[in-house]
Amino acid sequence: MVAAQESAAINYAYLPKVDKLMLLMEQETAQPLCAPVLAAAAREAVSVLRARMAQQQFAGATKEELLQAGLQLTRDLYARKNGPSLRRVINATGIVLHTNLGRAVLAETARAAVSRAAAGYSNLELDLASGKRSSRYGHITELLTLLTGAEDALVVNNNAAAVLLALDTLAKGGEAVISRGELVEIGGSFRVPDIMAATGVAMVEVGCTNKTHLRDYEAAISGRTALLLKVHPSNFRQTGFCEAVELADLLELGQKHRLPVMYDLGGGCFYPLAAAGVGEEPQVAQIVKTGPDILCFSGDKLLGGPQAGIILGRSEYIRRMKANPLTRALRVDKFTLAALEATLREYLDMEAARANIPTLAMILAEPQELRQKAEKLAALLQQSGCCEVEITAGMAEAGGGSLPAVELPGPLVLVRPLENTAEAMTQSLRQGDPAVLAYIREDKVVFDPRTLNAEEILLVAETVERTIND
Repeated sequence: MVAAQESAAINYAYLPKVDKLMLLMEQETAQPLCAPVLAAAAREAVSVLRARMAQQQFAGATKEELLQAGLQLTRDLYARKNGPSLRRVINATGIVLHTNLGRAVLAETARAAVSRAAAGYSNLELDLASGKRSSRYGHITELLTLLTGAEDALVVNNNAAAVLLALDTLAKGGEAVISRGELVEIGGSFRVPDIMAATGVAMVEVGCTNKTHLRDYEAAISGRTALLLKVHPSNFRQTGFCEAVELADLLELGQKHRLPVMYDLGGGCFYPLAAAGVGEEPQVAQIVKTGPDILCFSGDKLLGGPQAGIILGRSEYIRRMKANPLTRALRVDKFTLAALEATLREYLDMEAARANIPTLAMILAEPQELRQKAEKLAALLQQSGCCEVEITAGMAEAGGGSLPAVELPGPLVLVRPLENTAEAMTQSLRQGDPAVLAYIREDKVVFDPRTLNAEEILLVAETVERTIND
């Protein structure tokens, strides 16, 4: 009864009309507005006002005050709806391969290649020498085989698609044997068992969560077995009382029973990070030498390229996958191929790759370089005079399901706003243009210079100052 009385006390007659908000917007703007977007913005503004009024946020407000609130909401909503949804975000979190932010930042050569592909026509599926139709995969096959030593290669739109295509081609209607300790869940709650089920492949789990022996695989092989599957723990680590079957041993078992062995590597590493003192991730070329029949991994993780699923392996199996109708549905476009080709070319000179591929440059950044960036950002932030700034030691991570348990030490810039909360500041930064993503620790806003370039350090400082002054 009380709730009903409170609801009745809300004067919804004061709500501004949609056409009134649209008219005022048109009158105050010199340039013509997009009518459908403006109408949607005005309707949503009225809806938001109604909901806020129901929560007593405008108790006692006059009709004019509600009109002005509705008009400001319409302005904000119109600006958001009339602009691109996919916007630039400055990543100040220190997470190099931030999945929510699109993972790998492309090398300059890769960005230029995409721009060229977008500017006009290209020889995507045309052999310019003969004038006849060719395969789009030819643009990257030679590079991949040269860099890895694989017999053949194929690229689809992500690594989950690569696994899906390989299983559908090689094991559909049969069984695939996999260790219980390798039933990985990747980002977005996608699981290897679910992918297997989608292809009509029966999964046969062997071993225990922490220990699987070669004899477990052999005992599970039957007349229905079509494939032996090994999954690299690219996004987790097992420690303690645990044991897994080495790839070489599994390959020997596969040869004995004339079964193909597939290795899902997850994130493919071309650069010798382990030799540089970062993690223990094996290089793709080393794994190819071991001899798996099929090897697949992501293009936008440690490789530092565009989103793609790269499949390497024996020519007979790659040919069968190319002939699978699923390949048409999973194929990549000219932009992915352009970016991937340019990224792979960087690896023809490993030192050039280290410098030119942003993922590698950020992961392998030198302490002095990080310190200089932190000091530059701190100095710029202190000029505002509206916040306390300090530099402290911290840790970053590769992210993106790569290099699990590997910490990347470096300086952090901590900011405590004097007239606002850290939560309010990070929210304002996210809504800026460009948006800035930082994080909070002990009521302070944290900026990690590892994932900031020189231009972005200036933009972060400008955005923080603007946020504080507003």
